[in-house]
Amino acid sequence: MAPSSELPPPATSSLGLRMRSGAMDSETSVRRRIAEGDTWSADAGTQAQSDLGTRDEPRARGVQTTSEEVQEDRTRRLRDRLGLVPREGQSKVRDEAAEAFMVIFETFLQRFEGEQGSDEWGARVYMRQLAQLRSDEGATVYVDFGHVMAHDERAAQALVENYLRLEPYMARAAARARTKAGGGSGDVTVSVHGLPAQQRIRELRSDRIGQLSGVSGTVTRTSEVRPELVSGVFRCAECAAEVGPVEQQFQYTEPGVCDNPVCQNRTVWTLVVERSKFADWQRIRVQESASEIPAGSMPRTLDVIVRGDLVERVKPGDRAQFTGSLVAIPDGGAGLAPAVAAQTGRGDARELAFRLAFVACHASAAGSDDELGRDAMLAKMTRAEREELAAMGAGGARTYAQLVASLAPTVFGHEEVKRGLLLQMLGGVHKRTREGMRLRGDINVCVVGDPGTAKSQFLKYVAGFLPRAVFTSGKASSAAGLTASVVKDDETGEFTIEAGALMLADHGVCCIDEFDKMDIVDQVAIHEAMEQQTISIAKAGIHATLNARCSILAAANPVGGRYDRRLTLRQNVAMSAPIMSRFDLFFVVLDDASETSDYNTARHIVSVHQLRDAAVTPPFGPAALRRFVRFARAIQPTLREDSARLLWQSYRNLRQDDAGTGRSAYRITVRQLESLIRLSEALARAHCADIITPDHVREAVRLLRRSIVHVEMDDIEVQADAEDAMDATSALEADEPEPTRAINIKRDDFERIRAMLAMHLHEASTRSEDDEGVRREDLVEWYLSQREDALADEEAFAREDQHARMVIKYMSTVEGCVIALRTTADEEEEAEHARGPLLMLHPNFSISS
Repeated sequence: MAPSSELPPPATSSLGLRMRSGAMDSETSVRRRIAEGDTWSADAGTQAQSDLGTRDEPRARGVQTTSEEVQEDRTRRLRDRLGLVPREGQSKVRDEAAEAFMVIFETFLQRFEGEQGSDEWGARVYMRQLAQLRSDEGATVYVDFGHVMAHDERAAQALVENYLRLEPYMARAAARARTKAGGGSGDVTVSVHGLPAQQRIRELRSDRIGQLSGVSGTVTRTSEVRPELVSGVFRCAECAAEVGPVEQQFQYTEPGVCDNPVCQNRTVWTLVVERSKFADWQRIRVQESASEIPAGSMPRTLDVIVRGDLVERVKPGDRAQFTGSLVAIPDGGAGLAPAVAAQTGRGDARELAFRLAFVACHASAAGSDDELGRDAMLAKMTRAEREELAAMGAGGARTYAQLVASLAPTVFGHEEVKRGLLLQMLGGVHKRTREGMRLRGDINVCVVGDPGTAKSQFLKYVAGFLPRAVFTSGKASSAAGLTASVVKDDETGEFTIEAGALMLADHGVCCIDEFDKMDIVDQVAIHEAMEQQTISIAKAGIHATLNARCSILAAANPVGGRYDRRLTLRQNVAMSAPIMSRFDLFFVVLDDASETSDYNTARHIVSVHQLRDAAVTPPFGPAALRRFVRFARAIQPTLREDSARLLWQSYRNLRQDDAGTGRSAYRITVRQLESLIRLSEALARAHCADIITPDHVREAVRLLRRSIVHVEMDDIEVQADAEDAMDATSALEADEPEPTRAINIKRDDFERIRAMLAMHLHEASTRSEDDEGVRREDLVEWYLSQREDALADEEAFAREDQHARMVIKYMSTVEGCVIALRTTADEEEEAEHARGPLLMLHPNFSISS
């Protein structure tokens, strides 16, 4: 009998019909049986079903006397008047439609064919699964809903509409098929997955109770795995009779009445633990995704219950999908306890309010295949996807440029920032030393810039692009909200750890907007998470070290609202030095007025608003880009000897350039060397290469210099006259002043020249007792002699001579840290004009500045 989508209600109990028609005369019944020669023996009793026995194991009866039948008839009438079933857990109702579905489902498990296998089962995928349960020591068979739909569409529709009703029959069919497949004996749980539609948490209503549904959301909290009572055997406290098994209906359920007809106990029971059945149980708190929350609404949460092999499948921060059924449980008490009695005017009464929970039969985390190997990841792709991936990887350097162009296509320009974001998503290689020390491979990026330069757009794009990313704001987030907090569970009363943004972004990216608005205390709280990628908790008796293996993408505004080129990066951003050293890349986005760039930017923005998706045509779509990122993260590139040599040489040059400046905005430390290694590994992944080449190292060095060194050392503009005169007074007294022109000196060159000249003037004033100072020409000649080895030709010598004179002029006329002395003796006027004026440092000038 094939079931329809609307299963008929269960048949009426035969016991109820006998009760409504009246009790049979016991004495007449016994006399008739004796006259017919009906002997009630133990063997004959097994063929008939007792009112107090079970369906599988009927109670054996011997010859009954008239008094015994009268007592049994009284017991039956008493139970019928009280509305009690003959035995707990035993239903006298036979659900013929559900039994017919069980036959169809068992046939489906035995005969459905999928991909061809090499074992004895061939293409029968579910029989192969059931046969492997013995070796795998499992008890769950995973069924694709699409396969059930292909086998019998009406049965699949009935499964969706009557899931809770059909679930035990599916388990019985799977257990019988397991025995036939040679997978051993025992209970089997059927895990259905692959539903065509997913429900939002906000859309779940009471009309979907008992139906097969699929929900998705972000996991925010998971409880510890505990044993749950599935069916219990109880011992009567008055007569010591054992009653059961009693199926638990989402709350602790005891027998209604003792089976002993002379006992009639209904209140005092003792659970027989050794004969009861338990299963692993875990509660998962799921919150709806940020994109599904309506404007002005709070995010909804849902408790998901998983059992058996499904526990520990997801962890906080996962974007998970669940398949199961919505159930209503009493709203009150801890866990799944009975409802709390409410005081009413008519006395004690049960509360009528229930709460919804989701009992899942399948759980999976989105993006959980990132840690798979390349072969396993390719095996999960279709042939068309593998061919597309091979074409993307064969492009070489062209692929790298196309990947950058495909990232955030609606944002115009900012190519360097997009390169940094691409490398951050690809990441470096995580390593672990022999001593157990873990070296992070995640790349941290900070974007600093003027208002209106698409900083938040980059963060929003990354948060929506990656399957595991969290977006938060620095001003609205506390230290506990970013790391982790210890909270008291409302239901169990125990202290648990509530995951923060960094924990939720484990193996992903945490996007923090308005990073500069964070308090210093909150910034200090993420020091450990940014470098060691762990979070240490010591609160309320809980001492734990939690994982926060994520990259941090931060956006910050300058202190004054707009970036000041005259100040260093550290002076422009309200960040401490330890925080700045933990970022691998800094990108400064400036809003400079330019006719060409302004026109192109405006045209792009207008096109996006006018044409929307048709305005941008990236080389790769979002789906292809996600597949490439997942595949590239499985590559483990290694360093070659020449690449390693180039790395430490580049680091040495960065250190020397950093030490040559008087006040650097960003000190080059060993962390920057590790940043170079991580960037080189990410570049190798972008090119799908197993070996890190010198080209990858050079690009990593270029990005590091571009993001840090270039911004810190802005050009210094100095106005120079034709004769490069030092004396400003003589220039002002001239009748026809010569035209002036501006000369730009790089900040690093300016700081180096300034520091050397100031140090020489300070040493000269220390050696001289009369503080006569140093002639300008002598000071220039001394500086050129110190730089002689670094000057390759006459052109470089002339340029260095001009820069030295410009820096001396800048220090005298603009900064005022160098004082030009004038002599009054006539015989020294010619000498003074030839060698220049005497120069000395201002008494209040500090060499360390």
